[in-house]
Amino acid sequence: MKPVMKKTQRRVRRKKHIRKHVTGTQKRPRLTVFRSNKNMYAQIVDDMAGTTLACASTQQEGVAGKVDSHGGNKQAAAAVGEAIAAKASEKGITEVVFDRNGYPYHGRVKELAEAARKGGLKF
Repeated sequence: MKPVMKKTQRRVRRKKHIRKHVTGTQKRPRLTVFRSNKNMYAQIVDDMAGTTLACASTQQEGVAGKVDSHGGNKQAAAAVGEAIAAKASEKGITEVVFDRNGYPYHGRVKELAEAARKGGLKF
């Protein structure tokens, strides 16, 4: 009998299937999300050039001040979403492709996406 896959292994497997279809271009880069137990991270990536255009996390100075206690909650995710949208608008990026990175679109990931939409990103 096969051994049971661990939670992170299942996420990585889903991530590979998603990345077959989701790629960032210069006109429409990819907004990717990573969440850990303590922090949230977001990057806007141009996959064709292989460069990161903008990034935000709960550990950055501007975002860490908005978060009360710890960066692993919905409030912190919303702050990261606002920060990534602000950085994207500074660079002239208005449309992105959302890459949830294998995580379910629920909770912190959904909060980050909604805050980025409120900040002016379209996806």
